[in-house]
Amino acid sequence: MKVLFCHDGPILKDEYNNYYGRAHNDEMFKRYHIIADKIGVLIRVKNVDKEHVMQKYSRITLSTLDIIECPNLSNIKGILNKRKIKKIIKNEIIKSDYIVIRLPSFIGLLAVDVAKKLDKPYLIEVVACPWDALWNYSLKGKLIAPYMYFATKKRVYNGKYVLYVTNKFLQRRYPTKGMNINCSDVALKDVDEKVLKSRIDKILNLDIDNKIIIGTAASVSVRYKGQQYIIKALGKLKKQGIKHFEYQLVGSGDQSYLKSLAKKYDVEEQVKFLGSLPHDKVFDWLDSIDIYVQPSRQEGLPRALIEAMSRGLPAFGANTGGIPELLEPDFIFSNTRKNINEICNILLTFNKENMIKQSLRNYNEALKYKKDFLNKIREDFFHMFVVNSNS
Repeated sequence: MKVLFCHDGPILKDEYNNYYGRAHNDEMFKRYHIIADKIGVLIRVKNVDKEHVMQKYSRITLSTLDIIECPNLSNIKGILNKRKIKKIIKNEIIKSDYIVIRLPSFIGLLAVDVAKKLDKPYLIEVVACPWDALWNYSLKGKLIAPYMYFATKKRVYNGKYVLYVTNKFLQRRYPTKGMNINCSDVALKDVDEKVLKSRIDKILNLDIDNKIIIGTAASVSVRYKGQQYIIKALGKLKKQGIKHFEYQLVGSGDQSYLKSLAKKYDVEEQVKFLGSLPHDKVFDWLDSIDIYVQPSRQEGLPRALIEAMSRGLPAFGANTGGIPELLEPDFIFSNTRKNINEICNILLTFNKENMIKQSLRNYNEALKYKKDFLNKIREDFFHMFVVNSNS
């Protein structure tokens, strides 16, 4: 039996035909063995050199995996070749017994239509909001956003089996009349109480008037990740004589825009760019900072925030996607022009008492995302999908 996974991706391929991914990795693909013993992956592939990927991505080595390269549907060339791409999708769906379609994605939208027409059992995974992702990305994104929003909404509504990664947000925006569950694609392997004790000790020993380190882990080259709002807030606080906050940014990409903002708002000495870190080193970095912030304008359920919470970090974030499902309302700022003032006000509420309270609360909230617990929820849903599809 074979299950076909459909998504835009992309995943990466080096000159030796090895494949690599971040979210698309062996651990993620193994989930679908509940559905079938063989897994096809219909996805865009980007060619890179080996040195570029070794430090930042996981090599995909699963022997039961068959990667089928699909052209990009989101550019002019792809649109012109839509008929050819649809034929590729159709041929792969015909050869498969079950279809898992991850939305939002252009490949995914076509795959839903083809699977329905061929009467193939399919399951939809809703992992992000296409409106937020595209509207906050670029001018081109703003043009595509309405189409993707309504196209995704229609297909999710008519889906018989839908898995959402949020508890409420994506369900409200993209409801379905089919069977559905909420199950995050963020699964924490180890959550250790020693980490929480260490965090509380760190807060108790913190010289709160000297330096507080804030951190964000996200690409620094896409503006919808929102680091600019924290930099502007630091500039506003500095004008008030408050300059004990340091902002550390972990993530790859072009730093020039954010560096120019730090210079404009006279906080260059307070903003530190650490570049990309291997995933295991990210946890060491999280343990070294004092507050985590997720200022994004587009999110599903942010892995980085959940990982920060699992280290007992006090945290705050934007009123975006699933972020308000993770944090208390007092630690959420809006996506409006008032957000700079709101960020400043939140930062000024972080005294030791508040930080310890949030540390305990966030750690316990993160326990809901333990790997074994989420795997059981997902496996039960996949099993029901298979059994009902064969009845």
